[in-house]
Amino acid sequence: MANGSAVTEFILAGLTDQPQLQLPFFFLFLLNYLVTAVGNFSLINLIGLNPHLHTPMYFFIFNLSFIDLCHSLIITPKMLMSFVAKNIISFAGCMAQLFFFCFFVHTECYVLTAMAYDRYMAICRPLTYTTTMSPQVCSLLMLGSYMLGFAGAMVHTGGMLRLSFCDLNVINHYMCDIFPLLQLSCSSTHVNELVDSVLVSTVVIVSSVIIFISYALILSNILHMSSSQGLSKAFSTCGSHIATVALFYGSGMFTHLKTSSNGSMSQGRFFSVFYTNVVPMLNPLIYSLRNKDVKLALKKTLAKIAS
Repeated sequence: MANGSAVTEFILAGLTDQPQLQLPFFFLFLLNYLVTAVGNFSLINLIGLNPHLHTPMYFFIFNLSFIDLCHSLIITPKMLMSFVAKNIISFAGCMAQLFFFCFFVHTECYVLTAMAYDRYMAICRPLTYTTTMSPQVCSLLMLGSYMLGFAGAMVHTGGMLRLSFCDLNVINHYMCDIFPLLQLSCSSTHVNELVDSVLVSTVVIVSSVIIFISYALILSNILHMSSSQGLSKAFSTCGSHIATVALFYGSGMFTHLKTSSNGSMSQGRFFSVFYTNVVPMLNPLIYSLRNKDVKLALKKTLAKIAS
C-alpha cells in the first residue's frame, strides 16, 4: 500500500460473536435496512414529485433523507454479511467506508443545524422568511454542509492513511470506524486521537450551540404568541426536528464517549447501532407520520398511481 502498510485487508468482527444470535440479528437488521431504504427513498420521491412540498423546510428534509439513505447503504450491507460469513474488507475498501461514513455523519450535523436556523427564521422572522430563505440561500447552506462534511472526512481519512498496520487485522466492530482502526495500528496514534477528538468536539459543540440558541429564541417567541393556532403550528414544525436532533446527537455523543474510553470498545459498538441503523430508519417516520403536508402528498401520489 502507499502508506507502507503490511496489512492489505481487514476482518470485521461484527456486532456479536455469539452463534445463537447471528441469524436473529441478520433478519432483524435486514428488516431495519429494508424499512430505512424504503422510508427514505419514498420521502425523497414524495418531496420531489409534489410541488407544494418545494419549500425550504422540505428541501432540507429531502437532503436529510438522501444522507440517511446513503449512510445506510455504506454501513448495513457489510454489517449483514458479518452475521452469515467471514467478513473481509480490503484496505482500500475500509478506507473508503471510513471516508463516506465520516462524510455523511459530519454533513448530517450541519444539515440539522441549517434546519434549526430555518425553523428560527420561519417562526421568529416570518415576514422576511421568503426572502431570507430563498432557493439560492438554501442551496448555499446545503453546499456548505456537504463541503464541510467532505473536509472533515478528508481529515479523518488522511490521518488514518498516514498510519501503519503491521500484523493485527481484526477490527472489533461491524464497520471501519476511527477508534477500532486506531487500536490496530502499530504506529503512534497520539496525533490522530488528538486531531479526531478536537474535530469531533468542535463540530458537535458549534452545531449544538447554534441549535440551542435557535430554539431558545424560538421558545421565547412562542411564549409571546397569543394565537393557539400559531402555537400549534410552531410546536408541530419544531417537534420532528427536535426529536431527530436528540436521537442523532444523543446516540452519537454517547457512542463517542464509550469508544474513546479504555475498555469500552465493545459497548461502543452496540451503542453505535443507534446512529448508524436506528436513526436513519426513524427519521422518515418522524417527518411523515406527524406531518399533514407529507400525508396529503402521499394520498395524492397514491391516487395518481391508482388512476
